[in-house]
Amino acid sequence: MLLSAFISKRFRAHSGQKDGQNGFVSFIAKASTIGILLGVAVLIVALSVINGFEQQLVHRLLSVVPQVEYVAPNKPINNWQSKVALLRSQAGVTGAAPFISVNGMAQYKSELKAVEVRGVSPEFENQVSALNQFTEGRLVSQLQQEDVLLGQQIVTRLGLKIGDPVTLLIPQINQQSNTLLAPKRVSLNLAGIIKMGGPIDETAAFIRLDKAQSVLSFEQNQVTGLRLQVADVFAAHQTAMRVGQVIPDYVYVSSWFRTQGSLYQDIQMVRTIVYIVVFLIIAVASFNIVSSLVMEVREKQANIAILKTMGAQDSTILATFVMQGFTQALIGVILGTVIGVMLALNISELFTWASNLFGDNPLQGVYFIEFLPSKLVWQDIVITVIVTFVLAILATLYPAWQATRVDPAKVLGN
Repeated sequence: MLLSAFISKRFRAHSGQKDGQNGFVSFIAKASTIGILLGVAVLIVALSVINGFEQQLVHRLLSVVPQVEYVAPNKPINNWQSKVALLRSQAGVTGAAPFISVNGMAQYKSELKAVEVRGVSPEFENQVSALNQFTEGRLVSQLQQEDVLLGQQIVTRLGLKIGDPVTLLIPQINQQSNTLLAPKRVSLNLAGIIKMGGPIDETAAFIRLDKAQSVLSFEQNQVTGLRLQVADVFAAHQTAMRVGQVIPDYVYVSSWFRTQGSLYQDIQMVRTIVYIVVFLIIAVASFNIVSSLVMEVREKQANIAILKTMGAQDSTILATFVMQGFTQALIGVILGTVIGVMLALNISELFTWASNLFGDNPLQGVYFIEFLPSKLVWQDIVITVIVTFVLAILATLYPAWQATRVDPAKVLGN
């Protein structure tokens, strides 16, 4: 093995000379190394960004949007206090809270904006939501009887600021004739602004639960739904179906997979596409090693013949050219890993700098975050490195095997 390493080093030194065929072989070898470098770096950065989006999905979006909901379709849920206590006692449930949800309109002067009015209990809401972390002004836990919290995009659309009066238009239905009546006007004060980013800020409107009950003529023990926070967000649907069986009321079961599941599926689909595309790039770069080694074997036929006449075994010749390709891959993997890790650790700052430089943020108002997150997972780096080395070694086997078939009598006889 030491002899093979020594011969491989000598071959590389000779191939580095910039004359004729040697220079072209050296160029092909360097091109394959650069291809592997770029592939490894891009894959590490791309996977880190995807992991960052998944992390933000869990710790940011899913800490605010309902993870599990039980919604009464026809009549209100009675005695919500006992049912909240029952739900909290179930395995896999970390919090439960009541709510009243109704679609309406927010009005300020002559401007109107459609909103989802949600009546929540300040005492229970903190158990199932981290909304306070994204609220400016008065928090959900501090809501007063005449307060309302609105999303940032609603506030911008209506031209509001904290302290301004806001009118909520709540639809009314005649229960006997099932006809739509004139909307009920509820005058409130803007006490806080929700700054989550993305579509949530377009519709969110929060008021106190008892205020929503009085507006809809509900009793104090009546709500339209119950909300859960679960220990494992990725098992939310299974938990929702299991826990929902303890509720005696007829309810619709909903989990975040229904409301936000498409975003999670998109993240996983992009992850799969990135794996496939970038590994194909690495494969192409790895198999460029085949070209460079085949040409080098042809060029070094006389050297190989001399080595064989001196007693070099086929295994030594095979190991020599495998090491040639392995060294090309090793350089690319090391440099690509270093560059990829450095970019992954600083991609958020680089994205912010580029956005400020060009005055445009492509994520603004599109997703639930307006920055490019990154989470470096060392397992991804290990998998990338291992797969790259496997592809590189496979690419070296055929040219190395061809080198062992060189016939010294034919080569030296000419």
